[in-house]
Amino acid sequence: MVPSEDAAPQLDVDQILADPGVRIVVCCGAGGVGKTTTAAALALRAAEHHGRRTVVLTIDPARRLAQSLGLTELDNTPRQVKGIDVDGSGGELHAMMLDMKRTFDDVVLQHTDPAKAAEIFANPFYQAMSSTFAGTQEYMAMEKLGQLHARGEWDLIVVDTPPSRSALDFLDAPARLSRFLDGRMLRLLLAPARSGGRSMFSLVTASFGMFSKVVQKVLGAQLLTDLSGFVAALDSMFGGFRQRAEQTYRILQARETAFLLVATPEPDAVREAAYFAGRLREEQMPLAGLVLNRVHRPAVPELDAEQSRVAAERLTELGGHEATADVLRAHAALARQAVREQQVAARFTEAFPAVPAVSVTAQPADVHDVDGLRTIGAAISRP
Repeated sequence: MVPSEDAAPQLDVDQILADPGVRIVVCCGAGGVGKTTTAAALALRAAEHHGRRTVVLTIDPARRLAQSLGLTELDNTPRQVKGIDVDGSGGELHAMMLDMKRTFDDVVLQHTDPAKAAEIFANPFYQAMSSTFAGTQEYMAMEKLGQLHARGEWDLIVVDTPPSRSALDFLDAPARLSRFLDGRMLRLLLAPARSGGRSMFSLVTASFGMFSKVVQKVLGAQLLTDLSGFVAALDSMFGGFRQRAEQTYRILQARETAFLLVATPEPDAVREAAYFAGRLREEQMPLAGLVLNRVHRPAVPELDAEQSRVAAERLTELGGHEATADVLRAHAALARQAVREQQVAARFTEAFPAVPAVSVTAQPADVHDVDGLRTIGAAISRP
């Protein structure tokens, strides 16, 4: 146990998973801290131990979730996970992996007629934006969460947030999209579509001659044409994008949502978790606790690093105890690492002493199957 847990209340994950009032659990944090594994382990435990009909949404392109759940693949549609122990609980587990472009395409199909959708799909700017545009993945994760919530089929939705440069990107995506849609350039580009269909260049050149020349010079005439066509085609959908983003944001602020920060006891990961905790507090979003992954604990905690080092040196001087001395040196190194991790973790709990925390001991191997997920779920939940 890290010392920070002495100051912070103990996180009771089972209480969260069993609470029928909690319908969404969002696992967030920096990349590489175990969010995908944590999300899958929590979803599995919710189904097996608490009888909840659960779906886990991952945005992990490495497909580790599919492998750990024994599925050959995951796609944009929830797939039921077979072979788990739900006979006694009556729960179900479904899993899916966000397909960013497919989700964007589905939104277009849902909110436009077939002819307009075909026009949008053929637009080069849309093709680029729906596949690679910065922030699209985070926004589409929010879209998919909103869709799953609206269907009302799930007792619990567990979300593995995107492996972004910053965990805050998941929360910022809707606001960035609104700024994009409300930006001055888009209003200028929308002017032709809203004025009887005159060509983009004739209208903009007449009204904003110097602006048009500058934009064409910077972006290129073809890109500007593609962008104008894209904006005109999506004009009727803009309000829907914004409205859905705002609805999902309100859901994330509601009591039915629980955010779990996931971090490792490393400076960058803990710093990112602290930034996210501060942002959640500002946005009045319900932070349920911190899961500190890959924590190292010596087998004999009462024997500190200095005592082990001194004992190893003494045995070496005596001779004939090389194996024992090596074990003591290894213990000393692990004890020093544990102290460093404790100091790093304390930075979070000192800043947020009221946030419940739980630590998960580093596993000897990567989690790659359902049994491994059960082990992680049990470690997080402290049954």
